Amino acid sequence: MKERLEELNPWWNRAFEYKAIQRPKYLNSLKKQLLRKDVAIITGIRRVGKTTLLKQLIAYLLNKGINPKHILFVSLDLLFFKPFTIQDIVLEYKKIHKIPHSQKVFLFLDEITYKDNFSQELKNLYDLGNYAVFASSSSAKVLKDKKAFLTGRARYFEVKPLDFEEFALFKGKDVSKTDLPILKSLFEEYMKQGGLPEYVLSQDPAYLSELLELIISKDVISEHNIKNRQQVYDLFRLLCERVGKQVSYNRLSKILGIDNETVSRYISYFLDTFLFSMIEVKGKLNERIKSKKKLYCVDVGLRNVVTGFRDIGAIYENLVYNSIKGKKPFFLLKNGVEIDFCFGNTLIEAKYGQDLTPEQKKLFYSSEFKQKIVAKGVGFFLDNSSFSE
Repeated sequence: MKERLEELNPWWNRAFEYKAIQRPKYLNSLKKQLLRKDVAIITGIRRVGKTTLLKQLIAYLLNKGINPKHILFVSLDLLFFKPFTIQDIVLEYKKIHKIPHSQKVFLFLDEITYKDNFSQELKNLYDLGNYAVFASSSSAKVLKDKKAFLTGRARYFEVKPLDFEEFALFKGKDVSKTDLPILKSLFEEYMKQGGLPEYVLSQDPAYLSELLELIISKDVISEHNIKNRQQVYDLFRLLCERVGKQVSYNRLSKILGIDNETVSRYISYFLDTFLFSMIEVKGKLNERIKSKKKLYCVDVGLRNVVTGFRDIGAIYENLVYNSIKGKKPFFLLKNGVEIDFCFGNTLIEAKYGQDLTPEQKKLFYSSEFKQKIVAKGVGFFLDNSSFSE
């Protein structure tokens, strides 16, 4: 095991420099987490930049003078580590470097859910003390701690695709110092490309298709032993075509020739891999349960590679949702009239190149919400960047 760990932790034996564009809103939050005892769990879709953040945090610790041998990084999805528990790996690591329990070490555990008992093992590390633990996961099952091992012991950080300000930064532009015509042009690129960091930098035409194939084939079909692969791909396409629309499971089941329960189960798998997010109608619990849901794709670039760059209004609405996802919005529905999003005292309707209908105007302006926003273009993302925090 020593040789494999040395490969993953080059800073043990030589100077380490990690060059990647920083995403301060995430990195700064994780730096603050270094001062806390609880376990940090970083979630998000594959290739969104979780491992990059872990490596940047390691570089930060090294620059602060932390002993390099007191930092362990492990990719738990590697086949080599399959026979070992997290405790096995940590004990062997401490044995290699003769680190006594009294000395604090920093553990960076990539793809934690590849270990079946990850929540109990993380709890054990927490209880032992003298460990600062940062774990990542591309699966939302890390959030489903059924036995409550991590209740009160973990903080969760969801890393999302680049917001517009970050997208501009990756393109070499500072939005605060860039003229509006250039920002509008950049925003059109953003609507087409989405915000997966590696794709934004590389523009490799095959990148998004290959990533989508990896997630659906490995994290959905193989993970859940699904026999009919085509049904999964067809459902994914149908959902991409329906972003921002109220989704009828009955309708989807008839189109695909499968039962409602199977549709519901497959959608839950998409949610678990962060491919989609779901929102409910604003109302009482029984209304929310009975009503149709709306789904949004984690990244419009992934959506566009499936459907093509069309229905720009839906793409724009998806981007607005992604920017306010952290606010856990609902959609407003009264007498068949819908307004896209509401949370707290804020009401938002996304209208790219369109106006509200007369019925929407009546509901929108007569509602009790104090802050009413009609999002119409790049301006929304410049004026309301705090929503994405």
